[in-house]
Amino acid sequence: MTPAELDGPQRALYDAIAGGARATGPQHFALTRDDGSLRGPFNALLLSPGLGEAVQQVGAAIRYSGSLDARSREMAILLVAARWDSAFEREAHEAVGRAAGLSDDEIAALRREDTRAFDGAERVVAETARELAHGDLSDDTWTRAVTMLGREQVFELTVLVGYYAMLALQLRAFRVAP
Repeated sequence: MTPAELDGPQRALYDAIAGGARATGPQHFALTRDDGSLRGPFNALLLSPGLGEAVQQVGAAIRYSGSLDARSREMAILLVAARWDSAFEREAHEAVGRAAGLSDDEIAALRREDTRAFDGAERVVAETARELAHGDLSDDTWTRAVTMLGREQVFELTVLVGYYAMLALQLRAFRVAP
């Protein structure tokens, strides 16, 4: 939907997305098309502005208020993109991941859901995100994650994986291409 087509609540949500935290600072992927419509999952959020606002607030909190460092966050997002074969999330977050310091080899490993490219806490983040993207954590991964990352970051990873899996499903259902 272009900005001219939006009603009041839709326009308020559009402005929150296009003019909020995602629009400030370095832009690693475009939020809007040439006609002003939102790219990726954001356009569908306008269909139900009340729910869309809540969804975009969760996404903004994950990206800008979470405790995971940028590399870890982008690794987890890219593992969800790999699990769901989400072209838009892959395109958008590979660019963000590179800006966060992920190498091309590390990004290629994430595309294959291969966590061996990482060590220490990053490996635990990657293994935890990969298992969550497939539906659950093994007891061993849970123990390693809580021990190395703490419950707060394990909770954050569950929210992140669930959020990006929801977006991947939305992108698939609405046939959104990159």
